[in-house]
Amino acid sequence: MSDQHQQAALAGASFARLVALAARLRAPDGCPWDRQQTVQSSTPYILEEAYEAVDALESGDRREAMGELGDLLFQVVFQSQLAAEAGDFDARAVIEAVEAKMIRRHPHVFGQERAADAEAVLRRWSEIKRDERGASQGLLDSVPKGSAALTRAQRLGQKAARVGFDWRGQADVLAKVAEEAAELTAAADAAQREAEFGDLLFALAQWARHGKIDAEAALRRACERFQRRFELMEAAAAGRGVSLDRLDEAALDELWREAKAALAARQGVGGK
Repeated sequence: MSDQHQQAALAGASFARLVALAARLRAPDGCPWDRQQTVQSSTPYILEEAYEAVDALESGDRREAMGELGDLLFQVVFQSQLAAEAGDFDARAVIEAVEAKMIRRHPHVFGQERAADAEAVLRRWSEIKRDERGASQGLLDSVPKGSAALTRAQRLGQKAARVGFDWRGQADVLAKVAEEAAELTAAADAAQREAEFGDLLFALAQWARHGKIDAEAALRRACERFQRRFELMEAAAAGRGVSLDRLDEAALDELWREAKAALAARQGVGGK
């Protein structure tokens, strides 16, 4: 048996134990909390675990990433167990369905087709998905409405671009960003301001897409930078025996600059 097949066999045995574990938790003599869960009550945990897995992967902590990916995998297994109890499908059906899908969508690997590059793969992937959906579903319908808004904005733009509905490059998108910013400034009421603000964010997401920037990840990192800098401000103020709410604008700006400099020296990260 090759190393590849041996690893697959071991992974299969481990997965079978995880499926059995989920069934045990749901058994009559299992865990009261797990037995109480429904599809509706447990679905939010999928998103929560997905975000925690992303955080762990981006942190570079491989052990943490392993643990969080395991938590996310268990959510898939747990939902499959709930479905099995309802007579809908089980973990085996989930695996077989995705296996068949991946084979079908990679004809350049498992069939006779050839793909020159990654772009060719994406075009063929879209064609296959379109054939799977049939005429009743639009091109953008495959982008989940429950996605994080910036991620969804980029995916919608990416999908539309595959049929040629797109800007030519970042410079053209930047002109659209300026146009949307001007319309936001000129908005007459709260409803219009909200709409124009949304259009501005959507345009910025497309600018990021053209620059191969993950807008959602960029904003998450900006949030992390802001929080770390603010925490340094709080610590510096406490060290001087004052609280932030007692400081004037000039003093707050000075603490902010100090926090930026401290983090930049520690991590080499700039920005506002």
